[in-house]
Amino acid sequence: MFEVSIKPAHFFRPFRGLASAVFLMAAASSMPLLADQHYPHLDPKTGYRMGHYRAPTPESIPGATRIDRGALQRKIADKEVLLIDVIAHVGAGYDPISGEWFVQEPRRNIPGSIWLADVGAGHLTPAMAQYFEENLEKLTGGDRDRAILIYCQADCWMGWNAVKRAVNWGYKNVYWYPEGTDDWSEAGLPLEPATPVPVAIGD
Repeated sequence: MFEVSIKPAHFFRPFRGLASAVFLMAAASSMPLLADQHYPHLDPKTGYRMGHYRAPTPESIPGATRIDRGALQRKIADKEVLLIDVIAHVGAGYDPISGEWFVQEPRRNIPGSIWLADVGAGHLTPAMAQYFEENLEKLTGGDRDRAILIYCQADCWMGWNAVKRAVNWGYKNVYWYPEGTDDWSEAGLPLEPATPVPVAIGD
């Protein structure tokens, strides 16, 4: 389900010498070793990354399609996809009365994106899970086949987690742009100031 080529050199980069040989034998016989040693912060029960979110990610996510910048530009031009930025906010959370986020560090994202802050954490509180799920439902009009693209920045497990979560919730047309805004801006493409969608506060 790729629209870009896999780069084996990037995948094996962390391994040297004997560690490489151990990994190659394990890859042939046991994928759990990969999860335990190469990606040690994955929760064995849920499969989500639980911390150290800024680190190299796997090449793919089951049930989702990885795309590169060129493919994303074509989809944007053809209005084929909803853009969802899931990077964590830098600040003091959200106001429990208004639901507005206290953002201390400005965020600029791909034009047309919706910023759903903090939904890529490995563990979501019930309130944040509801925030993510209800906004996906609203944005897609309840259509699980609606194309959505999720991103944050390069080497960002929050994007990976959010894509995996959307797939687990039954979304069937999920795209992942793992290089995110780093790649977009490095190509000289515009970014725009972003504000995260407020959290709905119940009565």
